[in-house]
Amino acid sequence: MDERERLLEKLRRIEALYAGAATEGEREAAGGARERIAARLRLCEQADPPIEYRFSLHDPWSRQLFTALLRRYGIRPYRYPRQRRNSVMARVSRTFVEQTLWPEFSAINAELQAHLGRICADIIKQAVAEDTSEAEEVPGGGEIGGPDGAAGEE
Repeated sequence: MDERERLLEKLRRIEALYAGAATEGEREAAGGARERIAARLRLCEQADPPIEYRFSLHDPWSRQLFTALLRRYGIRPYRYPRQRRNSVMARVSRTFVEQTLWPEFSAINAELQAHLGRICADIIKQAVAEDTSEAEEVPGGGEIGGPDGAAGEE
């Protein structure tokens, strides 16, 4: 199993976890997870009517993941005119957001960010320089830029 397949399997397991799979067999059969989560959304909406949320996601990959997750569960993401691109609006039950949507998004997003970080670090090491460590911290200074606050040399 290659790295991509391992990541996909991990994401399926995360989905199954937030679908409320009761048995190990259900957790492994993540195919029904989407339907269980959609059913949970309908129950939450009956007890806790949808309200308008504004989610602010600055990273384009996280925003793409989040809007896809909303659409997966039949929730329409939108934005008002003049809202920034990082805003995603949605009408959804607070219970569903707190118990399912946001925890599932956070778990999947963490896995994807780690995966993208590994890929990026590998490409930088191969194409730019082997040493990708952070910049060294040196004593003194504290002043950023030159005497006039400029960031470069004169």
